[in-house]
Amino acid sequence: MSSQVRIGISGWRYVPWRGVFYPAGLRQRDELAYAASRFSTIEINGSFYSLQRPEFYQRWHDETPPGFIFSVKGPRYVTHMLRLRDVGPALANFFASGVANLRDKLGPFLWQLPPTLAYDPTRLDAFFALLPRDSDQASRLARRHNENVRGRARLAFGDNRRLRHALEIRHQSFVDPAFVAQLRRRDVALVVADTAGRWPLLEDATSDFVYVRLHGASELYVSGYGVASIDRWAKRIEHWRKGIDHDDARLAAPSDPREAHRPRRFRLLRQRRQGQGAARCAATGSSPRRRVERARSNACN
Repeated sequence: MSSQVRIGISGWRYVPWRGVFYPAGLRQRDELAYAASRFSTIEINGSFYSLQRPEFYQRWHDETPPGFIFSVKGPRYVTHMLRLRDVGPALANFFASGVANLRDKLGPFLWQLPPTLAYDPTRLDAFFALLPRDSDQASRLARRHNENVRGRARLAFGDNRRLRHALEIRHQSFVDPAFVAQLRRRDVALVVADTAGRWPLLEDATSDFVYVRLHGASELYVSGYGVASIDRWAKRIEHWRKGIDHDDARLAAPSDPREAHRPRRFRLLRQRRQGQGAARCAATGSSPRRRVERARSNACN
């Protein structure tokens, strides 16, 4: 079986990138098309902060080339405010908000948990049970939306296709073999998140794709990745592409020995969340130029 590696960025509309990553004079409305000409995937993180509109997703679809893939970040209202409890209506609104307009460019959904949310297998399992696993299920869920998206809902996803989900954890209690086993049962990918040591970094493969987010090598949301760091990540990616763990993989649970050398089809998306990084950097007094150069190092190598 073939495998695929996609390299991307988290978001594309950042003022400090203009004139550095983006050519001087490039129109703001052309930034997505420019970024999509250099990367094969981009993470939509505006959906984390608020419900987007169907016409936005349609425009993003139209401004990117064939074969391009978006990952979509799930709402913080679901993960941080409701903390995964009683999220049925919120999920219905999210899936009705227009993600269907990405059509064949709709990739995995990213669900990032807050640092204060500890591992609760019952709560997590109830959440996983609500997630649509194909576009027909997503359409049925979207039809249960409430007045928050009334008059602007997009419910038709077209031909049925599989939907995939990835979970990013930020609490030490998730370093637990039971958690990894639960993800494997539910076919949810565990996000490999490099956070400069702030939160757990686990590399257990729990689905048929690996989702990596690089938040900073030595300083969260600020530092870039040097040549040696990039080489180490490239070696990890090559192992995942082959469907095996690398020798020093940080695992909460060992892989099933029956599958240790069985090729598996992985798709890897390498992401870096830039929006919060810029805010964090500004708070420490780092200059815009320094922020851009570091962002460029992360995004373009």
